[in-house]
This record gives sequence, structure tokens and C-alpha cells, in this order.
Amino acid sequence: MPNRLQHETSPYLQQHADNPVHWWPWCDEALELARREDRPILLSIGYSACHWCHVMAHESFEDAEVAALMNRLFVNIKVDREERPDLDQIYQSAHQLLARRGGGWPLTVFLTPDGTPFFSGTYFPKTPRYRLPGFPDLLEQISAAFHNQRAAIDEQDASLRAALGRSDATGRAHPSDFSPAPLKSLIATLASTFDARHGGFGEAPKFPHPADLDFLLGSGEGAARDMALKTLRGMAGGGIFDQLGGGFARYSVDERWAIPHFEKMLYDNGPLLALYADAWALTGEPLFARVAEQTAEWVLREMRLPEGGFASSLDADTEHEEGRFYVWDKAEVRSLLDEREFHVLSRHYGLARAPNFEGRHWHFHIAEPLDDVAANLGLDQAEAEALLASARARLFARRETRTRPGRDDKLLVSWNALMIHGLIRAARVFDRPDWLAAATRAIDFIRSTLWRNGRLLATCKDGRAHLDAYLDDHAFLINALVESLQAGYRAEDLEFAEDLADAMLDDFQDQAGGGFYFTRHDHETLIHRPKGAHDSAMPSGNGIAAQVLGRLAHLTGETRYLAAAERTLQAYYPALRASPGGYASIAVALAEQLAPPPVVVLRGPATDLPAWQRKLAAHYRPGPACAGTAHRPARPAARARQTRRRCCQRVAVPGR
Repeated sequence: MPNRLQHETSPYLQQHADNPVHWWPWCDEALELARREDRPILLSIGYSACHWCHVMAHESFEDAEVAALMNRLFVNIKVDREERPDLDQIYQSAHQLLARRGGGWPLTVFLTPDGTPFFSGTYFPKTPRYRLPGFPDLLEQISAAFHNQRAAIDEQDASLRAALGRSDATGRAHPSDFSPAPLKSLIATLASTFDARHGGFGEAPKFPHPADLDFLLGSGEGAARDMALKTLRGMAGGGIFDQLGGGFARYSVDERWAIPHFEKMLYDNGPLLALYADAWALTGEPLFARVAEQTAEWVLREMRLPEGGFASSLDADTEHEEGRFYVWDKAEVRSLLDEREFHVLSRHYGLARAPNFEGRHWHFHIAEPLDDVAANLGLDQAEAEALLASARARLFARRETRTRPGRDDKLLVSWNALMIHGLIRAARVFDRPDWLAAATRAIDFIRSTLWRNGRLLATCKDGRAHLDAYLDDHAFLINALVESLQAGYRAEDLEFAEDLADAMLDDFQDQAGGGFYFTRHDHETLIHRPKGAHDSAMPSGNGIAAQVLGRLAHLTGETRYLAAAERTLQAYYPALRASPGGYASIAVALAEQLAPPPVVVLRGPATDLPAWQRKLAAHYRPGPACAGTAHRPARPAARARQTRRRCCQRVAVPGR
């Protein structure tokens, strides 16, 4: 019989609805059951595209004997980290304190009935291997410890709660303390771990870290921009980028960007789309335009939802095998191509070399530049490009007949906002009205479906919108709306952005300490209330809030927004100054506080404005650049007189 997860909206939770485990969603009833029966809680956090989440599910959660042990000893709660990022943040932080190492998914946490974790790990195999205990043995040991060592556990719990409270502590700098020094220090920090050969930062595994790349690209310093551009080129030529279908996987397992962890996440691809558009505007390199175009095509082809908006992710696995949809057998490739196509493609994408995936398959990456392939095969460049294009089309058509990876088709506002922003930025740069139309439709769907009586909701699936939105949802969506105003002034977008900013100030702001909490003031009481500004795979909500409030203030003249942005920087400036790594989004906000970007207001006949907008979009510049309307003054121009201090220069450009 299905368990209690059968009625949840999350595809990840629904994947576990037929487990023999008596799963609960996170709810008051489950927590009360644990308190009433004095049983520990087994909390399992994952997401639908996660390979190791599937492995643990197949090994343990679908096993009747393991499930019986779980049901007897624990109250079992399953959480989708994408729907409940608040819980994921709290328990990932707790895991790092308990285990003294980084976390990941699946996250396996054992809690006392009040919700405090006393033991944690990530993936556990059913039988001992990888230097990990077998999961059934671990369950018995944890249960025994809970009942026999309560005094020690209670003492540890008190220490853990205190440590969590200190983890998000902020400082209090004065605005007169602000200087460019932390910006230079962040560039130096990133340079110290930069891989000059392959791009990226640190060793394997390698993640894109779009917030760092955005900071470097917008810094105005040549060496910093070179690091960003080298990284973007490396990813574009690697297997982390789907060379046939477009779009980026979550990370690379090697330092060369060649072999990815195959799930594709919306939150990676939105910022990367914007970055590749910016890189093209800055350099004019055809590679950046190609990657941006193929990424946008992938999003619109595979991630767009019928009602507007975008799905969350594509699975890493197909038929229980990671990467099966994407990798190739050389004989299959040869059977689909003519001899000339095969010679070009095999050299370009690495089939002429040894298998690079599990010793028997090939995953495409650019092994030899196409101009070198052409020279070595005695072809001119145009002929080599035509042969590669026809070969790619044949292979893509064959790949489309394979069993597709599962798609998590819930809409998340924060992730959609990142993609909307990326699509609009790319639409402006490449003059693509179809991309802009798709992004605008997503904005309108979110406004009509997930904005209710001045309250934003976080997620929607199958017509059911629910869960109060978080800080990221508000900040990222304001950022997308500000970008939308650059593409074509719509009064409703500016009004929506101001409403969201007002809600963010009213419902999330720390009035005393500055900055914003991740959850609303009336959110359920948990063991910790996060208020961090450290970037992860996504930029931090506080960093983007500080950016967009400053930009929105410059566009509207609303000094409350400017003051809130400044208070956020005051709160996190000491951390940025002391240890800048991981604070790139705060650093961008600081840079704009020190030197606000110019805002160009376009006014004039409707026939003239598009040409002016295209001219502006073709030149790379960080921050807002343009807002206007065809027949009347834009709201920013009307309010220009209301704010002067700490606001950007305004240049009114007539249509004629």
C-alpha cells in the first residue's frame, strides 16, 4: 500500500510513495508522534535527479527487511531538499558540525524528538563497503545509542544548537568602512585556486560557481576577466556541457570538465546562460554565442512547462544507470554516420581516443579543436563545420529515441527566476524575441498563480501552489524583473518588483542586525533560523537582495530600498573583509555601492526604441543599464528627481 507520501506534490517524495518504509512528509503529526512515543527520527533529504539518492532507495528503502527495521525503530521522514531548502540548510550545516566534513545528498540525519540531530551521514550502503557501515547495522547502533546514552546526546544537542546560532552571526560595519580592498582580496583568493590549464577553481570535483564568474567578469580587471573567460571556455568544451543537446550538468567529476555528474539542474543553467551571453557581448567569440544558443534551445525544448515556467531538473539516471541517455558506443556512432562525418566527429569529440566513461563508453567532449581536425583531414573550415553539423543532427535524432531521463516537473520560483533572468539577458544580447516571450510568460504565470494577497508561494505542480516562499524566491524574482525592465518597460513588472521588495523588507528583514533571514517572520519554528550570505551552487539570497534593492532604488527613487541594501552590506562586510571566498554576490553588491552603474532612460517613438535597446544590449556592462517606455516617461525618469545621494548617474536619451 502507498505510504503517506502519495499525496505530496514533490516528484521526489512520490518516488518513495510505494516504499515499504512508513514514510512521513515533514509535518507536525510526525514530530508529535516522535515526541509521544519517545522515538528517534530518521530524516532522509534528497532530490529526484540525485544518482546516489536512487542507489540508497533501491538498496535499502525498497528492501522489506530494512524497511521493517526502520519502521520499528524510528519515525521516518522524507524531505525534498528543493521544496524545503530551509530544512536542507539547517541539517546540512548540522551535519558539517557533527561529521566535520561537507555534506551532500542523500543526507541521512538521526534526530531526537525535538528535531535536534545527534548523528548524520550521507549515503549508506546496505552492506558494509566504501569504508561505511551497512545501513541495517547502523540503524541498530543508532537506536541503542538513543536509548542508552541520552544524557550525552542531550549535552551534545545543546552544544550543537549553540553552534548553529553562532554560524550565521553578522558584524556591524559603518558605511564609511566600505572600500574596494575586499574586492581585490576576493580576486586574489580566487586566483590562488584557479586552474590555469582547464579553468575553474580547485581540484575535482569541479562546480561552475556562477556567482564567482559573475563577479570576475564584472570586476573590470583584465586578469580577473581572463579567469572567468578561461573557465567558460573550459566548460563549453567539456562534457559538463551536453555537446549534442545543450545545457549543463551539475558538476564535473574530473578537473578537465570531461565527465559530469549527469543531472541537469535549472538553477545552474539560468545563471550560465546569462554568463555566456555576457561573455559574447564582451568578446564576440562565436563559442560563447553557440553555447548560449544551445542552452536556451535546451531549456525551451525540454524544460518548459505547458502553463508557463520551467521544470526543475532532469535525472542523472536512466533505467537505473547513470549517464545512460548521454553516453555512446563507438559501433553505434559509426553505424549512423557516413565515413567523412564519422572522421570529423570522432576526432572532435574524442571517439578516436580510449573510452572515457567506465572504460567502455564515450561521453562527448571537445578533444580536438575543429580547425585542427579540418587541417589534419585536409578539409576547409566550412566543410568541417557542415560535416560536424550533419553528424550531430543524426546522433541527436537517434538519442531522442532512447528512454529519456526522468524530469522533475514541479515549478520552483527561485530556480525559475534564475532562468527567467538568464533568458531575458540572452534575449537582449542576441535580439531573440522568442526567448523574451518565453521568459515573460513565465513571469506572468508566477504572478497570476503564486502571488496571492501580497504573499509569494514557493512551488507549484499540477495546479497546486503551496509553501511560503523563501528569501531566495523574492530576491531572485526581483532580479529577473529588473532585467525584464531592461528588455522592454512593462509597468506591471515594476509594480510586481516593488511589491516583492516591500514583502522582503516586511517579512524577512533583520531590523536590528541588518540583512535578511531565509524564512519569513511567521515561519514554523525550527531548531535554527538561517541568515547566511555565503554563496553555494546558487548565489546567496542576501547577496542578491543587496544587489537588487540597490538597483531598484536607482530605478524608482525609493530610499527604503537603498537603506536596506546598505544595512545588508553593513552586516556582511566584516565577513567579506575577513575571508572573502564564497561571498562573491555580496562583493558585487559592494562594488555597486561604491560605484553605482549608470541607468540610461530611453524615451521616444516606439519605432525608434528597439534599435536603441539593441545597441545598448550589445555592449557588456554589469548592473542595470536601461529602462524606458515608448510614449511616456518611464517611471524611473519620473522619479529621477526624488533621489540623488548614492544614486547612479541618469542619462536621458531621446528617441530622435
